[in-house]
Amino acid sequence: MHCQFSGPEAGSNQQLAKRARISVIARWHEYPTNKKRKKRTIRKKRDDASLGKKNGEGIMDMQRKKIHILNIVGARPNFMKIAPIHRLMQASDRFVATLVHTGQHYDEKMSQIFFHDLNLPEPDIYLGCGSGSHAQQTGAIMIALERILLERKPQLVLVVGDVNSTLAASLVASKLQVPIAHVEAGLRSFDRTMPEEINRLVTDSLADFLFVTEESGRRNLLHEGIDPDKIHFVGNVMIDSLMSHLKRAQQSTVLDDLGLNHQPYALLTLHRPSNVDDQRNFDQILLALEQIALRVPIIFPIHPRSRKMLTQFQFDHRIAKAKNLRLIEPLGYLDFLKLMNHASLVLTDSGGIQEETTVLGIPCLTLRRNTERPVTVEIGTNVLVGMDTDRIVEESFKILDGHSRQGQVPPLWDGQAAQRIVAILAQRL
Repeated sequence: MHCQFSGPEAGSNQQLAKRARISVIARWHEYPTNKKRKKRTIRKKRDDASLGKKNGEGIMDMQRKKIHILNIVGARPNFMKIAPIHRLMQASDRFVATLVHTGQHYDEKMSQIFFHDLNLPEPDIYLGCGSGSHAQQTGAIMIALERILLERKPQLVLVVGDVNSTLAASLVASKLQVPIAHVEAGLRSFDRTMPEEINRLVTDSLADFLFVTEESGRRNLLHEGIDPDKIHFVGNVMIDSLMSHLKRAQQSTVLDDLGLNHQPYALLTLHRPSNVDDQRNFDQILLALEQIALRVPIIFPIHPRSRKMLTQFQFDHRIAKAKNLRLIEPLGYLDFLKLMNHASLVLTDSGGIQEETTVLGIPCLTLRRNTERPVTVEIGTNVLVGMDTDRIVEESFKILDGHSRQGQVPPLWDGQAAQRIVAILAQRL
């Protein structure tokens, strides 16, 4: 397995890669050479001297070089997390921000929709690493990223979340002694059978800036011996994206398109291997969904992995019989946000959706035995129900009968997390 580079370093037959290459070349020419920088510094010194600022703070600010940061994304949840940070960095005169898409979960149509919905520029560099086993994927991303880091020499690598791209970028940066910032640091499920948990632990042990979303993250990091000076409680960038796009999401026609206006419905996401690759667990969840679907339509934007396993386990006929269990293609960010914001109930095994429903005040049942986001259970709208059929049905009916729990928005989930992150980096670097 190997990555297919696009950018100034190599050609690509994909449209996205071509546009990314043009973008990088343009930025490359905008970024001054050492010789030009030297001349500009001398010119600035002369100008400052003529203004009598030889020893003032102004001359120090004027001579500061821009900080080059690589912002790494790999999977669709990363897009929502990186978008507000990258946007602020681009608007700042302190940073040169390069967006690198590893292609870990790459679907051209869906990636373009998400980038458009989130007002993200197309990636400056697209690695095209694709899927594979955890080792194949992580190794391929590391090999590709090492080349980028050696050529670009960034002052910082910023990673988000807990996917394999996060781990790979952190390992490469650490070995090349490039500082690392981890957004969503400190989250722990305490379940090492989850690949994401391993990614979190390793990334946090290597990171120089650890930006946490909730108090449990800070406690976990301190318990693991992380230097307190590296830990910054900043809030949740997922909520930054949600708040900044909620108004636009209301313009989506997805409810009309699905015939859901003025009626209750449940929204389902299901993709984790522990649920869909395990036939018994999948069967238990499906039994519950069949009962819930007798009361309300269940809208299921189905993940490719889940669709594959439905067929492999020969569950297709059950889906066909459950008329109210409606499988649809994956949705863009704005369409999904509109569906989630109007749902009577959300059932999910996703981490980010637990957070989004808490802020929106939508009842959420998490189809897992644990969560790395405990604040959503402690004060939010989230209830852990595992994969137990009876528990899932019981809690679902309780919500549909109007007895859902009333949650609160966690501290600093106010839409300003990205601003805090960028301010800290500007001050510390």
